[in-house]
Order: sequence, then structure tokens, then C-alpha cells
Amino acid sequence: MLATQLKYDLLMFSREIFYMVFTIIVPPVTYLFMGQLFGDTMYAGNLSYAETYTPSFILLITFGVVFFAFGFDQVMNRTTGVEKRINLSPVPKRTLLISNILRAIIITSFGYFLVFFIGMVAYDLSFHPINFIMAFITFMLFNAALLIISSAIYSLFTSMNGALVFSIVIFQIVMFTGGFTMPIDMMPKFVQVIAEFNPIYHMNQLFIAVWNGQFQWDSSTLLSIGFIISCVIVSLFILRFANKLRK
Repeated sequence: MLATQLKYDLLMFSREIFYMVFTIIVPPVTYLFMGQLFGDTMYAGNLSYAETYTPSFILLITFGVVFFAFGFDQVMNRTTGVEKRINLSPVPKRTLLISNILRAIIITSFGYFLVFFIGMVAYDLSFHPINFIMAFITFMLFNAALLIISSAIYSLFTSMNGALVFSIVIFQIVMFTGGFTMPIDMMPKFVQVIAEFNPIYHMNQLFIAVWNGQFQWDSSTLLSIGFIISCVIVSLFILRFANKLRK
């Protein structure tokens, strides 16, 4: 039953042009476009463009998939009555939830390998097995954190239009304050302040460090990890409160 539901969910995702554009098409195309402009630039930690932005755009795809195809889907199902029909269907609600989570993980993992492959072909990105494995483990942890945060945020929406506008706006905010367009320290001061309150920015910094084998336990790392964990804990409380209101 789970396999059938997962196959159906993946098929439905592939038919959603809106999801495909924002999650699977835009990040890799932007990665290639920026590489043409800044491919020869060196970044913090003596890292090349590919070493800095390959993990960044993998994370951007993950954010897009989780927030659009997981979080927004929850609002759409709730506001269009699909959720009520699901509750009355013979398919267990837990099966549907697990299928949605697996769908997100499969699609984000596809994005992981797609961007990495583009980096190897277009920018001669090196393959280091240990760093690659550690990065993938970190990537899965961030997947779990984003699934919880996304579910909590979208549990607050009662209107599909409101959730759609939020999704589009937050995608732009994350692009600029998450370190996906240019280094945050080159941005205006107000953007740097906003970035400090953006969990995606902290995930991005950690992911770049792990990807390139530069992860260190220092005050900056502990601050980023602590902030992400705090966001997850707050999100769990929001989810618990939202579930109680629906009962």
C-alpha cells in the first residue's frame, strides 16, 4: 500500500509545473548561470565557486521541495477538503504522511545528485568519499529539520492563497538571506541581520563546511546548531498546539 501511494505522490509531483519550476528547474539553472559569472571567484575558506555553491544549491532545492511540495500541499489538502476525504478513506493517515515524507526525501536526494553531477561536469568538482558521505548524512538531518519546520509554519494557514503568496515571498527572502546569491558579508547590514534569524542561512554555512571537510566545533558552529535545534523545538510545540485545535 505504501509503495502504491508513494508512486502516486511522485507522479502527482511530476505533473505540478509550479513545483517543478521552483524546486527542480530554477536552482540548477541558477547554479549554472552564476557559475558563468563567478566561476573563477574564490570565497571564504579558500573555496572555489563549485565548492561553495554546490552544497548551497542542493540545500536550496531541499528547501523548495519541502516547503512547496510538503508544506504547501498540507494547506491545499486542508482547504480543499482533501484532508477530510483522506480521513474517511481506507488508506491509513500514517501511510499518507510517510509517503509524503518519502517523496520529499526522494526528490531532494535527486536534487542532491543532480547538482553534484552538474558541478563535476561543468566545474571539475572533486569527489571526496568521506566528505560526500558526511555531507549526505548532514543533508538528511537538515531534511528532517526542514520537514518539521515547514509542517509547523503551514499548519498556521487556513487559506491556500495566503499560503501560496507566503511560499513565493519566503523563497525570495531565503534566496537573498540564505547566502545563495552572494556571500552574506557582502550584503547590506539589514540583510546580514535578517540572515542571522534565518535557519536556512545557518544550515547553509554548516553544510558548506561539512561538504568541504572544514567543519569545526567553535562558537559560530555551536550558535548555528543551537539556533536550528531551537527552531525545530518551537516547531514541534506549534504542531502539537495546531493538532489540538483541529481535534
